[in-house]
Amino acid sequence: MKTKDFFFNLPDYAIAQFPTEKRGDSKLMLIDRKTKQYFHYHISALPDLIERDSLLVFNNSKVRKARISAISQISGTEVEFLFLKKLNDVTWETLVKKAKQRKVGSKYTFADSVTGEIIEEKGEYRIISFDKIIDENYLEKHGHIPLPPYIKRNDTKDDDERYQTVYAKTIGSSAAPTAGLHFTKELLSAIANRGIETAFITLHVGLGTFLPVRTESIEDHVMHKEYFTIDEDTAQKIEKAKSEGRKIIAVGTTTVRTLESAWQNGTIKRGENATSIFIYPGYTFNLIDGLFTNFHTPESTLLMLVSALAGKDFILECYQEALQKNYRFFSYGDAMLIL
Repeated sequence: MKTKDFFFNLPDYAIAQFPTEKRGDSKLMLIDRKTKQYFHYHISALPDLIERDSLLVFNNSKVRKARISAISQISGTEVEFLFLKKLNDVTWETLVKKAKQRKVGSKYTFADSVTGEIIEEKGEYRIISFDKIIDENYLEKHGHIPLPPYIKRNDTKDDDERYQTVYAKTIGSSAAPTAGLHFTKELLSAIANRGIETAFITLHVGLGTFLPVRTESIEDHVMHKEYFTIDEDTAQKIEKAKSEGRKIIAVGTTTVRTLESAWQNGTIKRGENATSIFIYPGYTFNLIDGLFTNFHTPESTLLMLVSALAGKDFILECYQEALQKNYRFFSYGDAMLIL
């Protein structure tokens, strides 16, 4: 299957640059993948669109303030780093702009006179060793919210709250699990009152979620690895729902990848694991019955995932309908529910 088969024209004005004035004030497209029909709603209608006794599974990963600038000790220029993964107290895996210019041995001065030195090059990534402990408190004090590259503005104080789900718990993501940004505490209460069960997994979203598919054939694309955790309570809820034939609906593509990777031989893998699963048309879903998600970028692995669930041609038809109805796309955009 060709990558170009997943292309569609997306005008810049359709890409949401800011969140809605009020969280949860978004459009919702309901997609019936069996009848190939779509319907237009508001997010507030979500509880009534989901069957009672269904299980809704969320990703509770919390976004860290991962974007920090430093000064090159050689050139004196400002360089921006994205802190992806803590390897130990003084060593981090980072992503840096103009990576080819950032060589092993290069030193940089960060906030609070912290010195960092590149000690390893791993493709587009750089491993940096610091002369002081760099923890989440340091990032919270000096870092910025890592807004996606298609949001063409600097982050604001408002993003500290809005680019984070209301149920975010475990810090570690470099990008928000954005499908969850629509949920308010009131909406979660309405879901519970409807008799819909909820559960939470944790998958820390890496920058691989934004990496384009550069291969001509999608089968040749190598998927990024992400780490997830499923606790005993969530595992039992999922297994029970599956055994009872109740609907299991994932909130976000990260949750889909976690659930499909963790489901083996009729049980859910507990604890911490990793996934590099690549879901595209032809994939047979083993666990989920539905998906609540945002609208995704052309030729992306996320668009390929939703196409696997609802059919490529039908999904692209729905996307064109969304454009005609002035839906907002991507992280701060509107949502769709695929059932």
